[in-house]
Amino acid sequence: MARGKKQNPFAARKRQKRENGPQRPDRRSEPYEETKRDNVSFIKYYHLQKICPTEEEWTQFLESIRDNLPTTFRVTGFKGEAKALLNIIETQLFTEYVRAVAELHQKPPEQVERPLCLPWYPDGLAYQLQLTRKDIRRSEPLCRLHNFLIVETTAGSISRQEAVSMIPPIVLDVKPTDKVLDMCAAPGSKTAQLIEALHAAPEQHKIPPGFVLANDVDNNRCYMLVHQAKRLNSPCLLVTNHDSSVFPNLLQSNEDGTKAVLKFDKILCDVPCSGDGTLRKNPDIWTKWNLAQAYNLHGIQYRIVRRGAEMLEVGGRLVYSTCSLNPIENEAVLQRILKDADGALELVDAGHLVPGLKYNPGMTDWKLATKEVDTVYTSFDEVPESMRTIIRPAMFPLPAEDMAKINLNKCMRILPHLQDTGGFFVAVIVKRRQLSFEKNDVKDLVEKPAEAAVEEPQLDESGKPIEAKNVPWGPQRKRKRLHGYKEDPYVFFGEEDADYNAIKEFYQLDESLSKRCLLTRCVTEKKKNIYYCSEPIRKLVVNNEHNIKIINTGVKTFVRCENRHTVHPYRLAQEGLQTSNAFMGSSRRIEVHRDDLVLLLNCTDPTKPPSTHELKQATQDRCSELGVGSCILKYVDEQFTLFVVGWRGTSSLRAYVDRDETIHILRLLGADLSKFEVNKYEEAKKAAAAAAEAAAIAATAETNSGAEKEAPAATPMEAEQTPTES
Repeated sequence: MARGKKQNPFAARKRQKRENGPQRPDRRSEPYEETKRDNVSFIKYYHLQKICPTEEEWTQFLESIRDNLPTTFRVTGFKGEAKALLNIIETQLFTEYVRAVAELHQKPPEQVERPLCLPWYPDGLAYQLQLTRKDIRRSEPLCRLHNFLIVETTAGSISRQEAVSMIPPIVLDVKPTDKVLDMCAAPGSKTAQLIEALHAAPEQHKIPPGFVLANDVDNNRCYMLVHQAKRLNSPCLLVTNHDSSVFPNLLQSNEDGTKAVLKFDKILCDVPCSGDGTLRKNPDIWTKWNLAQAYNLHGIQYRIVRRGAEMLEVGGRLVYSTCSLNPIENEAVLQRILKDADGALELVDAGHLVPGLKYNPGMTDWKLATKEVDTVYTSFDEVPESMRTIIRPAMFPLPAEDMAKINLNKCMRILPHLQDTGGFFVAVIVKRRQLSFEKNDVKDLVEKPAEAAVEEPQLDESGKPIEAKNVPWGPQRKRKRLHGYKEDPYVFFGEEDADYNAIKEFYQLDESLSKRCLLTRCVTEKKKNIYYCSEPIRKLVVNNEHNIKIINTGVKTFVRCENRHTVHPYRLAQEGLQTSNAFMGSSRRIEVHRDDLVLLLNCTDPTKPPSTHELKQATQDRCSELGVGSCILKYVDEQFTLFVVGWRGTSSLRAYVDRDETIHILRLLGADLSKFEVNKYEEAKKAAAAAAEAAAIAATAETNSGAEKEAPAATPMEAEQTPTES
C-alpha cells in the first residue's frame, strides 16, 4: 500500500475473512431447486375453513393448486380485424401449436390436446393452452408460438392474462356510455378489458361518451399501467396516482355550467391481497404464506371498497375482487361494508354474465386462528388481549339472522380444480340509495385553499430568487418528493390556434372534432407531439388537475415532421389513427391494392422507400394527385378494412408503422413473414459458435507467440548456414 494512503477497513476485514475462514460454496453453479409446494399452516387453515364441500373435492383442490398454471390469452374484441385474427389463430397458429407440442413431448400429433376456448368468455375470444409460461419461453419447438404472442401483444391485438383475472371486468358489465373507475388498476390487464368494453360499439359512437379512470397508489406501477393500456390507443383513458382508500372527490361540469361531485356508473375494486389464489403461477408464495398477511390487509381492503361505494352513482355497479381464497379478505370485508351501508348496498348474482363458469358460492361461516393455526377462535371473546389489535371483531362472521339478510352466497369463489384455473373471489354490489356517511360537498372542491396553489419564488430587482429566511438553503433546493416524478403539464388548444387551423386545412378535418380536446405536454410555440382526448376526459383534467396527480392521458395524433418538400409540418401518428380517421377528409387518402400494401410494409429501410412506379397503376394515379406529406393508406378486404399511416414522398410512398404493427398487418394479409421471424435459439447457437471460433483463433495465436519466444536464438555459424529466401 502507498505511504500515507488510508486503508479501507471493510475491504481489509473481507480479505482477512476470506483468508482465514472456509470458502463458501458457489451456489450459482448448482442447479436451481424447485420450490417445495407445501405449507402446513396453509393446508391446516383452509381445511379448517371447509372451502371444499367434500373430502374428495379437497384432495382434488390440493392436487390442482400444486400444479403449474396453463397459459391463457384473449383477442382484443373491439378491433375490426378481430374475427380475421381469430380465424388465423384457430387454423395456422393451432396447427403449429399441435406440431410444436408433439415435438416437445415426443408424442404423435393426434395425442396432443388442442387449445381450449374458454366457454364463459364473450364471443369465444379467449383460449387456454396446456403449456406453462416457462414451457413457452424456454422451449425451442415453441419459438414461433412465443414470437406470435409477443408481437400480437405489443401490437394490441391480443392480451396475455390469467383466465380468472378476466372475470371481474366481464361481470362489471361496462357500456360505452359508462363513467368507469378502476381503483387499483396496475399492472393494467383488467383496465385494458374495461377499455375494450367501452369501445364495443364503434358503429354507434365515433368516440365513446364514457371514459375509464385508472388509478394506482404506486407511482412506478402507474407507468406499467400506462404501457399496458396504451396498446389500445384509447382517447377515453385517464391514469392517476393516488391512495384509493382516500381517493378525493372529483369535480364535473354540468351542461348548465354548474359544478357537481363526479359519481361513477361502474367501479372495479380489485384490491391488494395476500395472493394465495395465484400459487400455481407464483409458487414462491408457498414458502411465505401466513395468516398475518390477511389480518394486515383486511383494514385497507375495507377502506378501499368503502371509498368506492361512496363514489358510486345510485343504481351503479361495483365489483369487489381478490386473488385470495381467504374469507378474512373476502366475505369478512363484504359483510362489514354491507352492514355499514344499512341496506344502501346490495349483493347481486352475476352468474348469467359468465355462462359456463364453474364456481362455489360465498361462505357464510368461517373461523379465525393464530399465525401458525395452532389455536382457533370462533368469536372475539376467545381472542387473548395480546392478539386483539391484530384480530378485530368485524373479522368474525355475523350472527345467522344478520348473515341471511346480506346474501353472501351470491359471491363467486373460483377454485383451481373446478376448471383448471387459478383461485379468485368476485362479488358484485349494486347501490340502491345514497350512503349515510357519503360526503358530496362541492364547496370544498370549488374553493381551493390558498396553500394548495403552487407558490412562485419571489425575485429581486436583478431577477434572482430571494432566499427564504426560514430555511438556510433558499428556494432553489428541491424538496424531497414522496410521490414519484413531477409530471409535465397538460396544455389544451385555445380557440384561435394557428397550428390547429393549418392541420384542419391540410387534412380537411370534420367540424365535429373538437379543437379543445387537442393538447400538448409542454408550453411552447413549436409543438412537437399533439395528443387527443375525449371531451369528458378534457373536462376531468381541467376541473381536477390540482386535486389529484395525473400520470397520463390522450393518444398521440399528430407529430411534427420537418421536411423541406412538404408545405405542412405535421404528420399523422399511427397510434391516433384509430381515433382521428373518423374525422379526416378525403384529400389525403389513398386506397391501395393488397400487393401494394405488402410491398410498402416489407420495406424496412426508411431511407429507401418504394418508388411509386413499383405500385399498381391506380395507386400511381392517386399518388400523382397528392402533394408531399402524410397520408392515410386504406385497404378493404372481405372480412376487414385496414387504415395505415403513410408518407407520400416526391417520387415514393412508404408506410409509417412500427415493426410489431407491420408483422400484425402482414399476418392479416397472408403475406410471408419469414423476413421478420427471429429464432433466439438459432441466434444463440451462431453466437456461441462465433465465440468459440474467436477463442480458438486467440488460443492459436497465443500458442504461436509463446513458441516464438521459447525458440533459442541462432548462433553466428548457424545464421551463416541458414539459407535466406529471395
